[in-house]
Amino acid sequence: MKSIGAVLTGALVLSASAAVAPAAYATETGVVIQKLSVNGGKPIVLGTSQSESFTISVTASDDSGISKDLAFLQIDREVGDDYWSYHGTPTCTAVNATTSTCKLTFKLDSGWGVPRNALAGKWDVTVQLQSKDGDFYNNGGAAKHPVLRRGTLSVNAGPEPVAKGKPITVTGKLARANWDRRVYAGYTNQPVKLQFRKAGTSTYTTLKTVYSNATGNLSTTVTAATDGYWRWSFAGTSTTSAVNATGDYVDVR
Repeated sequence: MKSIGAVLTGALVLSASAAVAPAAYATETGVVIQKLSVNGGKPIVLGTSQSESFTISVTASDDSGISKDLAFLQIDREVGDDYWSYHGTPTCTAVNATTSTCKLTFKLDSGWGVPRNALAGKWDVTVQLQSKDGDFYNNGGAAKHPVLRRGTLSVNAGPEPVAKGKPITVTGKLARANWDRRVYAGYTNQPVKLQFRKAGTSTYTTLKTVYSNATGNLSTTVTAATDGYWRWSFAGTSTTSAVNATGDYVDVR
C-alpha cells in the first residue's frame, strides 16, 4: 500500500526565484511563467517534527490576465510503493492587468507530517494556471526541487585549556532525520571535514576529512597550535542536507 500525504492550506510568504518551468508550455497556451520559486530557492529540509513549513510562489502573465480559477500548486514524488504530495490552491494577487503572483505556504501538521525516507531527493513541482480568456497552463511536474532529510552535527574538542604542541581530540556525531521512525539516527560512512578558525578571524580552514563510523560518530587527533574554534562540516548528499557544527573554542597556552 502506498504512503500518501498532503498539506492543503497556508499563508503567504515572499521568496526569491528558484526553478522555472519549461517555456514550451507557455508558448502553446499564451500563459507565460515569469518566475517560479520553491522555498526561496533553497532545498526543502524536513526534520522529524510536524512544525515544518515552506512556500511555492509563481508569477505568471497573459495578455488577458491570470484567473484565480483552476490555480493549483503541488510538489510530489513517487518511488516504488511510496508516494507523497503537498498540494493545494494558491492565493493569486494581481501585479497589474496582465500579471499575477500566486503563492501557497505548506504547513505540516499532525495529520500528515513528513514523508518516507525513500522519497528524499528531487521532487516534481506542478504549476497549473488559467488565463482570464481560457488559456490553460500545466507544466506537468517538469520543474524539480530537492526535498531532503535534515542533517545534524555535534562537536567537542579537548582538553581545554591545552598546552601548545600537545594533542587535541576532536569528536562529534553526524546524524540525520529518519522520517520513517521520526527520530534522528547516525549517518554512517560519510566524509566529514574537520575545520579550524583561528581566534580573531572569520574563516574556517579544512584540515582533514574523517569518515563517520557505524553509528555516525567522528573522532580524530590534532596538535594544538593556537587559540581557536574547531568544527565538523558535512557537504550533504542527494538525500540529506549540508550542515556545519557550531565551533567549539579551545584555549591554547
